[in-house]
Amino acid sequence: MSLKKLMDLDGKTAIIPGGSRGLGLQMAEALGEMGAKLAITARKANELDEAHAHLTALGIDVMTIPSDLGKPETPQMITDMVMRKHGQIDILINNAGATWGAAAEDHPLDAWMKLINLNLTANFLLCQAVGRASMIPRKYGRIVNIASVAGLGASPPQMEGTIAYNTTKGGLVNFTRQLAAEWGKFNITVNAICPGFFPSKMTKATLDVHSQFFIDLTPLGKLGGPEDMKGPALLFASDAGGHITGQCLVVDGGAIVV
Repeated sequence: MSLKKLMDLDGKTAIIPGGSRGLGLQMAEALGEMGAKLAITARKANELDEAHAHLTALGIDVMTIPSDLGKPETPQMITDMVMRKHGQIDILINNAGATWGAAAEDHPLDAWMKLINLNLTANFLLCQAVGRASMIPRKYGRIVNIASVAGLGASPPQMEGTIAYNTTKGGLVNFTRQLAAEWGKFNITVNAICPGFFPSKMTKATLDVHSQFFIDLTPLGKLGGPEDMKGPALLFASDAGGHITGQCLVVDGGAIVV
């Protein structure tokens, strides 16, 4: 089979939570360009409207679902809506997430639980709902969890106060490995992408102060750009990555190696 055919997503349906902006929109562009029908979710309807206009202008078939993944009933609702429209779900990119800055000794419990619920529990519930509805019965699925380099180690002193974020992303890394081990028998691959620093709404406060520091620590000498998540996402979402599962791919310009 040709490489183009292996990466072709024509006839596939993909759910991308947090797909209205930033890395989620970047990955939506990539999967849509390769033929996937998309369902993107976000809390803010106006951002979804903007993303819908942008993606449809590119010729991409996309449905939008305003929703709050911090609520435990939301993953099933999203799954049901996509199944009613498309009848199958082939790809799930768990991209929704949040952060909170506070020292460990002062971290509010409600903020801790917010991150646990969104960054970890929502991903579990979405995988469970999508797996039951489509991937397990059809014996096919591609799950991509968007973790972080913060899930692979401690943050530098310049970023003190990210204990909840790092903990949830570390949990997502091992969740990826365990789910891959359990669902391989269903021909479902489960992988994680661990981005480094990309300019985004979530990273703006940190990069406004420390962007040059992180650039200087990166062998490629730059932050992540508007195309840099497309290839990794496509690899894991397509049949080109069909023999890769349980892996965590770092996309950080090489910063993790120095």
